[in-house]
Amino acid sequence: MRDTKALLFPSDFPQIHRHSSDTLQVNLGYRCNQSCVHCHVNAGPNRTEMMTDETMAILFKVISSGRFKLLDLTGGAPELHSQFRALVRHARKVGMTVRDRCNLTVLFEPEEEDLAEFLAEHQVEVVASLPCYSELNVDLQRGKGVFSKSIAALKRLNSLGYGSNDAHQLHLVYNPIGAELPPPQAALELEYKTQLSDRFSIEFNQLFVITNMPIKRFGSTLAAKGNFHSYVDTLKAAYQSDNINNVMCRDTVSVDWQGYLYDCDFNQMLEMPLKNSDHSKKHLATLIEDTLDNAEIMVAQHCYGCTAGQGSSCSGALSED
Repeated sequence: MRDTKALLFPSDFPQIHRHSSDTLQVNLGYRCNQSCVHCHVNAGPNRTEMMTDETMAILFKVISSGRFKLLDLTGGAPELHSQFRALVRHARKVGMTVRDRCNLTVLFEPEEEDLAEFLAEHQVEVVASLPCYSELNVDLQRGKGVFSKSIAALKRLNSLGYGSNDAHQLHLVYNPIGAELPPPQAALELEYKTQLSDRFSIEFNQLFVITNMPIKRFGSTLAAKGNFHSYVDTLKAAYQSDNINNVMCRDTVSVDWQGYLYDCDFNQMLEMPLKNSDHSKKHLATLIEDTLDNAEIMVAQHCYGCTAGQGSSCSGALSED
């Protein structure tokens, strides 16, 4: 896989600063039961990088500090970490909202047969990847048989109350298949709800539309096809300055599996840590006392992906396109 990081510099993206940080997004490791074409993490079944018990212990202390309101768990498949459930229990005990970025098919992995019930019991918000309501498109992007398993998983979550009440939030995530901006979120959400309801009797709360980032596996694919620079140009041409106010890096701290801190999940994948005066990486332990308020955010050309058109964040569009 080609490393495209160098193609994102130099950057003319505007300099921005943090607000107060209330979301802690933690990557528990790169192990995943899928290998998706659009994956900016390059996760897969053969990845072995997972958060250690020592780093997990520090994470528990940060959660206990009460500084953060939302714990956003990602990977890989975060549920495959041996301490995923203990982490969820601890965060819920201290009053945090917990969000699980779930690929749905993990619900059918060995030893995860009761995972859906666990998530429901602890009222974990589920953000589930479903890049299309078409079987052909989903299997093309995520692997053969993924669509049918995803539908089965959604039905199981629905049976536990997900998608139909405030205590069990179920959101779906759409990513474009290729080098193009996603369609307007509101209209696509309506189409998703109609298609999934009519064909499968499936309910969900919201659709999160997320722009593909020109990094890692997707960036390498763009470069291999000679489309990298034209895609970045597309993002830049669609830049909307108003989206700057709501980009996720202004209130989110991203933590990698080793415990190092970043402004966002994308910077994490590019190994662009929080800006520090001595150029060292800040570690999770510093969050027990350090607020990071008003800190300068590290930017590069990929940041145009979050500000193009309707905008893009881990919670979908930032504005109406």
